[in-house]
Amino acid sequence: MTKSYDAIIVGAGPAGLFAAMELANKGKKVVVIDKGRSIESRKCPMKLGSQECVQCRPCNVVCGWGGAGAFSDGKLTLTPEFGGNLEEYCGREKLLSLIAEADEMYLRHGASKTLFEPSGDLAKRVIARALQAGLDIIPATIRHMGTDRSKYILGAMYETMKDNCDVMTGTPVDRVLLKADGSVAGVALENGEELFSDCVLLAPGREGAAWMERTVHALGLEIESLPVDIGVRVEIPAAWAEDITDQFYEIKAILDTPTFDDRVRTFCMCPHGEVTTEFQSHHNILTVNGHSNRENDKKTGNTNFAILVSTKFTKPFKDPIGYGSHIARLANMLGGGILVQRLGDLRKGRRSTHERIERGLVTPTLTSAEPGDLACVLPYRHLVGITEMLSALDHIIPGINGSHTLLYGVEVKFYSLKVALDKGLQTSIKGLYAAGDGAGVTRGVIQASASGLWAARSILGK
Repeated sequence: MTKSYDAIIVGAGPAGLFAAMELANKGKKVVVIDKGRSIESRKCPMKLGSQECVQCRPCNVVCGWGGAGAFSDGKLTLTPEFGGNLEEYCGREKLLSLIAEADEMYLRHGASKTLFEPSGDLAKRVIARALQAGLDIIPATIRHMGTDRSKYILGAMYETMKDNCDVMTGTPVDRVLLKADGSVAGVALENGEELFSDCVLLAPGREGAAWMERTVHALGLEIESLPVDIGVRVEIPAAWAEDITDQFYEIKAILDTPTFDDRVRTFCMCPHGEVTTEFQSHHNILTVNGHSNRENDKKTGNTNFAILVSTKFTKPFKDPIGYGSHIARLANMLGGGILVQRLGDLRKGRRSTHERIERGLVTPTLTSAEPGDLACVLPYRHLVGITEMLSALDHIIPGINGSHTLLYGVEVKFYSLKVALDKGLQTSIKGLYAAGDGAGVTRGVIQASASGLWAARSILGK
């Protein structure tokens, strides 16, 4: 029996979910498809006691209902300067409105009402010290849902939506179908089933970046290559950063490095958090990330965050995903997974050992990480950028540039392509839309959610 819908949404992350809610609330027949599992089935073995990543396919941390956000730190960065390029399509005033709408939806489903809004003399002193070190600090308003709460919030959204739209989890999409006139016709699933609609929204998230790239090439869509961000996750005692985290929750710091003039940034600060792993099955690599919980009994004595070096390639090179995957694969090859190294050992040109880690002041929260030497993995240019950032950060987080700081590798963020879209997020193919991180439109939960709303309204308008 032919299955037809008013709209088909590929990807159950924030962009897909918010688009589905908007369309279903307007009485449209919608289906949401995701290769990952349902929210209640998304269980990471490492959270259940496994000592190391068992490489679930697909990874329960980054795939399934809620997308990577379901197990992320759960930060909603409500300042429009962060989290993507949606302003290019809808304008600043509309972006502010969409962010407020998306934030209200998270609040309605259980997000904390507490906001982190840096202000006062302490915040001013931090920003002044940062400027003296060459760091650009952009204050951001942040709502922290927490890793432990995000899953419940997204589960509540499922309960809201389940009677208004069809949900197909554990269902990979093979390709987009076109009509004879070149407009969109629907999608073909990997199991051979075909679903039909005049409107298809592609919102596969970061984990779906490789699938998205294959799809847009197959359809002949115009794309722009975006930078690949490669770096490390830094772990320090939480007390070292409390002046920052109590005021800002997470610091948004950018450094144009003295040696190579590369742009290096801090990303995803997790106060009293834990370092975690993500298995990216499309690339067959294990990468590092960080989480933090809302509940006090689930907090640790450490704080972690990423330092990422952005590299934008020029012609003739056109495979930033392959480049980032190759570096991650080197780390996996040397350590059998994630590598960890003390900053002091890196500076002395020696690998860390279990004994040196145990003698350090920072107890690793990722116990499965293998002590090693990141200099055998990361390109020299990236290592220089990371160490120069740590030196600059020492002006606002005293002690971070010392020998005991832990570095985990590698962390890679794939923003490999930006699909050419009109103001309503429609591609050059009639009826085919794209939104969220996987389309190069956004880089975070709140703007991804907002992009779903914007795409849905564009679909409704046409």
